[in-house]
Amino acid sequence: MSTNGDAGKQQTLELRDVLVIQTTDEKQLEFEVVGLVEDEENNAYAVLYCEQEDEFVVTDEKGNLLEDDDLAQEILDDFFVLAEESGGEGAAE
Repeated sequence: MSTNGDAGKQQTLELRDVLVIQTTDEKQLEFEVVGLVEDEENNAYAVLYCEQEDEFVVTDEKGNLLEDDDLAQEILDDFFVLAEESGGEGAAE
């Protein structure tokens, strides 16, 4: 389990890793890596989900939250499209 802001060695996030993010109101939320996405320039991003808050966040491959909201939304949109395409079989129509 990692905590954002750790000063130690940063390792690349992998699927199912858990990242603890401290919010501005001092809550600590656990986000699980549910997807890894690369853009055209081979930059890697992780899509994380917090079941407790039903919320997604996007980080770089080291677990740092993206500051560019538009980029984060674009990565999330791509992730949802890929997830829908790969998980389509067996889904109710």
